[in-house]
Amino acid sequence: MQENPYEGLPFEVEKLTAELEIRKFRSETPTEEMKWHRDQEDRLVRKVSGDGWMLQLDDQLPVLLRANESHFIPALVWHRLVKMPEATDLVVHVHKRV
Repeated sequence: MQENPYEGLPFEVEKLTAELEIRKFRSETPTEEMKWHRDQEDRLVRKVSGDGWMLQLDDQLPVLLRANESHFIPALVWHRLVKMPEATDLVVHVHKRV
């Protein structure tokens, strides 16, 4: 049986291709589930919808996610999402650069 690599993570995922995913973060997800982590590949993240979310990279201040703006996350750089109290459900495209 194949293990689900997304099990236990604070989002739902729809894989479109090997490199492109749609991720949905629910506004009711507890803030403490937005953990610092790093990924093995470069990523380009673009917000599709949702308000009240920020992206924070290691040693940087959080930046507000805005519609149709892309954010580059280099491989192995620590990062996290920050959910503000007024947040709505967030949908992002994640393009993995392998």
